[in-house]
Amino acid sequence: MNTNQFGNKGWTPDRIGNLKGKIYVLTGTTSGTGFEAAKILLSKGAKVVMLNRNPKKAEDTIKTLKQELGNHINVVAIKMDLAVQDSVKKAAEEVIKTVPQIDALICNAAIAQVPKQTLTTDGWESQMGTNYYGNFTLQALLFPLIEKSKGRIVTVGSLGYDMGIKTIKFDDLNWDKDYTPNNAYSQSKLAQILSMYELQDRLKEAGKTDVKAYACHPGSSRTNLINSSGSFMMKFIFNLMKLSPLTQSAEKGAYPQLMCATEPNLDQSSFYGPTGRNNWTGPVGAHKLESHAKDKVVSNKLWELSEKETGIKWNI
Repeated sequence: MNTNQFGNKGWTPDRIGNLKGKIYVLTGTTSGTGFEAAKILLSKGAKVVMLNRNPKKAEDTIKTLKQELGNHINVVAIKMDLAVQDSVKKAAEEVIKTVPQIDALICNAAIAQVPKQTLTTDGWESQMGTNYYGNFTLQALLFPLIEKSKGRIVTVGSLGYDMGIKTIKFDDLNWDKDYTPNNAYSQSKLAQILSMYELQDRLKEAGKTDVKAYACHPGSSRTNLINSSGSFMMKFIFNLMKLSPLTQSAEKGAYPQLMCATEPNLDQSSFYGPTGRNNWTGPVGAHKLESHAKDKVVSNKLWELSEKETGIKWNI
C-alpha cells in the first residue's frame, strides 16, 4: 500500500486557498458530487459556471447555493444536454462568450446503467454518447480557452471502467449485439479515462504542458446517479448500499475532482480517488489504475475514431 502524499487523512478541501478571480466550469451540478464540488468552490470565492440539461433544476440549485452561502456568490447556469452534440456546441459557445478564462473544466455529469439499448439523437449508444462523446466535444471546443488560461481538464470517471469488458468494442460500439447496462456503462467510463491519458500524451508531444489533464473517480458515493437512469433492481440494490459503510457522502465523493481542479503540482499520470478498501471510500489520493485504462493502441484508435464520429478536431 503506497502512502498517501497528503498524509493519513488524504486530500481534503482545507488545502484549497482563496479562489477569488478563478473560474470553474462544471457539468452535472444539480445534485450529488457535482453540487458539492460547486458549493465548495463557491465557498472559496471562485466563480462557477454550471452546465446542466434541466434549467429549472439549475435555477433551484442556484437558489439553494445562495441560501447556504449568501447572495454574493458568483454562479451562472448554462443549459447543456451532454447527450446531444448540438446542445454541447451551443453551450460551449455560450461559455466562451460568458467567461474570459477557464481555470478548470470539471466533467462530472454522467448517466449510468441504462436498462435497454437506447441511442442518442446523434446515433450513439446513450452511455457512450453522453459520458464519452459529449465530453470529448465539450473538452475539444473549450480547449483553446483552457489553453489560454493555462487551465485544467478534469474527467470524473468511475470504478466501472474495470467492471465490464475492459476494452473498447470497436466492431460494435453501439452494442447492437449483447447489450447489457453494465458493459455499456463500463465501456463509456473506460473511454473517458483512456481519453485523458491520451490527451496528456498528445499535449506532451505538442509541447503544450501548460494544460493539465486529470482522471479521477468519486468512489462509492451516495448520489442520485443510479436513481436517475438505472433499472428498478439496480436502484433497489443501490439504495440498500447507501445505508451501508461501503458508501460515503456525496461531499466526500466530490474531493477527488476538487483536488484535480485545484491542487498545485499534482502528478497527471496518476488516477485519483478514495484509497480505502476497494477504493470505494477512504482518504483521497492517488491509487492503482488497471493497465487496460492506459492501453496506448486502444486510446489512440479511440481518439481518431472520436474525431471522425463527432466531426470535431482538437486544436492541439
